[in-house]
Amino acid sequence: MGVPVTITVNGIQRQDEVEARLLLVYYLRDTLGLTGTHVGCDTTSCGACTVLLDGEAVKSCTVLAVQADGHAVTTIEGIATDGQLHPMQEAFWAEHGLQCGYCTPGMIMASIALLDRLPRPTPEQIREGLEGNLCRCTGYQNIVKAVQTAAEQLARA
Repeated sequence: MGVPVTITVNGIQRQDEVEARLLLVYYLRDTLGLTGTHVGCDTTSCGACTVLLDGEAVKSCTVLAVQADGHAVTTIEGIATDGQLHPMQEAFWAEHGLQCGYCTPGMIMASIALLDRLPRPTPEQIREGLEGNLCRCTGYQNIVKAVQTAAEQLARA
């Protein structure tokens, strides 16, 4: 027997019955078909599954779907507006802040939360703010540049 949940995902209220032990990452991917949130480790080590829960970056592999009941979740699919990429997405593209792209959705979501807390971070603050998100392909230099570029763009908006 499932547990009823009501979760607003990317601005759309969803009502489903879920198994009590279903992780939020699998609710997003398997129930809703939002596969931009990646599963990298299931142990909170990599951050590939990072989403925003009521605006805060969380690793969705450590949150049960029932814990998100009554809350708002934003995934990588929900940050573009009217077909226009979010400034963080644009900055990652412009600054070559990705290689294979597997960590990118989680990095972008964590970076958005970082800029919400700290609109003009230093490179050191960016590195510290993203320390829970691993990238196995880059040296992080272009990721840091991308976050700085997005911070500048958002400050002008």
